[in-house]
Amino acid sequence: MAKRGFGGGMMPGNMNNLLKQAQKMQENMQKMQAELEAKEIESSVGGGAVTVKVNGKKELIDINIKPEVVDPDDIEMLQDLVLSAVNEALRSVDEMQSSQMSKVTGGMNIPGLF
Repeated sequence: MAKRGFGGGMMPGNMNNLLKQAQKMQENMQKMQAELEAKEIESSVGGGAVTVKVNGKKELIDINIKPEVVDPDDIEMLQDLVLSAVNEALRSVDEMQSSQMSKVTGGMNIPGLF
């Protein structure tokens, strides 16, 4: 009669190695996450008319609007420039996070990570 339970051909030593690798990957991911959160991304639109800076936590930390783009008769243009700059900066943060995390995970897709 064959024993049931832990098996499938895996030896306990292999399971320990797998757990150690998973723990190391988790440590690397936490370190990478902290580094990413500390980074700052800048985006500029309208030929430098509006420049924004966001951090790796996707928080807007700075905005610079050149006075010559502030036209009381065309507030919509200024609003569009600000939205465009912020959205571009946030997309850049997503790309940076995805790129850096794929280095840590070896390209594995880990649902819920980001």
